[in-house]
Amino acid sequence: MNFTFTTTGESHGPALIATIEGLPAGLPIQQDFINHELWRRQQGYGRGGRMKIETDTVQILSGVRHGETLGSPIALMVENRDFKNWLEVMAAEKPAGPIERPRTVTRPRPGHADLVGGMKYDRRDLRDILERASARETTMRVAVGALAKSLLLEFDVELASHVIALGELSVANQNIGWDAIKAIYDNDVLRVADKTIEAQMVERIDAANKEGDTLGGIFEVVAHGLIPGLGSHTSWAAKLDGQLAQAVMSIHAVKAVELGDGVANALLPGSQVHDEIDYDDAGFGRMSNRAGGLEGGMTNGEELRVRGYLKPIATLRKRLRSVNIETKQPEDSDFERSDVTAVPAAGVIGEAMVAMVLAKAMREKFGGDSLKEMRRNFEGYKQQIAEY
Repeated sequence: MNFTFTTTGESHGPALIATIEGLPAGLPIQQDFINHELWRRQQGYGRGGRMKIETDTVQILSGVRHGETLGSPIALMVENRDFKNWLEVMAAEKPAGPIERPRTVTRPRPGHADLVGGMKYDRRDLRDILERASARETTMRVAVGALAKSLLLEFDVELASHVIALGELSVANQNIGWDAIKAIYDNDVLRVADKTIEAQMVERIDAANKEGDTLGGIFEVVAHGLIPGLGSHTSWAAKLDGQLAQAVMSIHAVKAVELGDGVANALLPGSQVHDEIDYDDAGFGRMSNRAGGLEGGMTNGEELRVRGYLKPIATLRKRLRSVNIETKQPEDSDFERSDVTAVPAAGVIGEAMVAMVLAKAMREKFGGDSLKEMRRNFEGYKQQIAEY
């Protein structure tokens, strides 16, 4: 069965929910691991007030019994603790009378879904758009990603992320290996491998905060231990690089995705780009990894490296110019709680999205109703590769 998921819920509604299908029966699930991943999403210097309100913990509603998946659909829920302050505003029932503080949004925020969403869905209160368009939705992506990571760990695949750049500060010219990235997995500052640069980034965030401004940056997700042959060259939809690009691009504020050294490679001659092939006791390999672990839409056995480029967060305390959708007069845009930067959090979300693409590819490749059956299929394929 194919691995699929969907999420539902509004930013200030009662809860966020995800449903997942396609995980094999017998997969060990640790609720503490899911909660730890949710904690990681809420870390990072420069986060806003919402992180002080919500301490996200997951409830497993179905599909898991006594710590193992049943092979049936799984439902996860994370309650919004702030909902108690939004009971009237976000009530499902139509109010009997006027709401004391309706929190109506009529001044769309540049860079958000507010205006175009209101036009598309014919909503006069743009809160109907921003509540679902909020990055709060990614809470459930991280929860689902924890399940995907649990499956991948059964096949010795690990994922981690780190911050490559924040604003104008960058470690992009450094060759940062897996061990260094894994070592900062739980870093709650900015998850930058170079601590000198990280300290400078903290100072840059403080300066932006004083100015009422926001900062973007670049995160990199690395998947370690992948087997060759996930994905396919046979059709555009089967190419793993396309699936990864779509998954990472779907993260809020991500405006570009890079696989390996894709951006730099576009400006170099082919002799300096393509990863030459060698062979030793371990089998076939590459002498470099400029392709980021992907060739022809398939994993090639090297580390998978995916970068997401984040624009600065579009909600600024320094108000941007807008237009009131009712009066059509120029006004400053509305303001909701905001972070100064969320690049480290985006990296955790990126891990989740990459993990889900890889879990889907693993399920497509190896199938199996149970984890034992899937592992037998996997071991048979490993033997096939070893004998190639």
